[in-house]
Amino acid sequence: MKNGVIFGNRSFFADELCLDGRRRLLGVLQEAGVTPVILPEDVGAYGSVQNREQALKCAALFKEHDDLKGVIISLPNFGDEKSIVTVLREAKIDVPILVHAFNDHLDRLNYENRRDSFCGKISVCNNLRQYGFKFTLTTLHTVDPESPVFKQDLQRFLAVCRVVGTLKGARIGLVGVRPADFNTVRFSEKILEHHGISVEPIGLIDVIGKIDELGDAEAQPAVEEIKGYMSTDSVPEDALAKMAKLLVVLREWVRGNDLHAVAIQCWDSLQRYLGINSCAVMSMLSQAGVPAACESDVAGAVSMLALQAASGMPSALVDWNNNYADDPDRFVLFHCGNFAKEFYDCASCRPVIDYPPILASTLGQENTYGAIDGRMKPGKATFARITTDDLTGTIRAYCAEGQVTDDSLATFGSWGVVKVPGLQKLMRYICENGFEHHVAMSLASVADVLAEALGKYLGWDVYHHA
Repeated sequence: MKNGVIFGNRSFFADELCLDGRRRLLGVLQEAGVTPVILPEDVGAYGSVQNREQALKCAALFKEHDDLKGVIISLPNFGDEKSIVTVLREAKIDVPILVHAFNDHLDRLNYENRRDSFCGKISVCNNLRQYGFKFTLTTLHTVDPESPVFKQDLQRFLAVCRVVGTLKGARIGLVGVRPADFNTVRFSEKILEHHGISVEPIGLIDVIGKIDELGDAEAQPAVEEIKGYMSTDSVPEDALAKMAKLLVVLREWVRGNDLHAVAIQCWDSLQRYLGINSCAVMSMLSQAGVPAACESDVAGAVSMLALQAASGMPSALVDWNNNYADDPDRFVLFHCGNFAKEFYDCASCRPVIDYPPILASTLGQENTYGAIDGRMKPGKATFARITTDDLTGTIRAYCAEGQVTDDSLATFGSWGVVKVPGLQKLMRYICENGFEHHVAMSLASVADVLAEALGKYLGWDVYHHA
């Protein structure tokens, strides 16, 4: 990830503080995998900014890099707040900003070592707000960059940058139309486009047509890939061949259109006219970093993409499906079987590709092979949902955290038992605000990242269930 770095300086502080701060912070950034875009040491005091001339040079440097994902402002001493905001304004910065200030130490308050960054950070933040820049603060007001607290703050900030950078300009593929009985997954393509998220549709008949044109030999590598992905012992060869062809066609379509996530009309047209469930194929796409949402849920695909960017891990789309006995804070999540392989508890119960009993009861077992049976592995989880609100012309979202438990359950499909503190309050919020029955999830703790990225930097209406 490429980030711009601004070191602030005040002329009546020792210049050597800028050199010390530069070397220490850049070492931590390198360790975190950040590529810094920063003035060379021969500009100003070791590449810091303290006047307009230096600020304009820094702004020009940032303009040369249109792929900056964020900007880090660091104060080795009090810093010059006017020069710092000049850099941002002249460079027309529209990415997340992290404000960091170095610690003073009680045994080093002489002229050569005194920083006053504690005070300077307040002035910098005051100016950022005056100039209309949104910014992120570190957990501690001042902190040494080598501190575990700062390193954690940095990782969180980089995750915010990933979410913002991923959603700005995201391209979502839509396969087929919304299932007739699912008004809940309606969305506004125009509102998404207004926020920089494009939708690329393809008709289901076009996908099936491409599958019919595909030879068996061309799909054979995908057949072997599916067999190696999960157990297919129960799947007939003809169904496996259709799944492989669907995988080949969708991958080619994703590549050809630069898509970041997809939403698929997964029932019941696919079952009736192709004779398979798309779950396993969707699982493989999600595992490979292209989140795949079922039931043509485009906003669900956007939610999955946001979670994947925040966590750096595959995401899934699940149903808020069942209560768990009389426990008000637990519920059962479920879907036919489209979770990325990352989600399944492969240690205790190996997931298998089979058919979903509910759909098979009406569409026929022979037409529904392709769903995954498996239990979700225990651990921390984040839930998130993004929706377009046509009544207000806005995008709204919520996020919450919980824990996938090791509770057992006699059921089928892909499932897990989850505990979310204050679940009843969250369910009330979801219902009263008209959110969908689908929710995206990730096996990570990143609700705070999403709340900041979506709410502060993208300007969406976000409820953070804490």
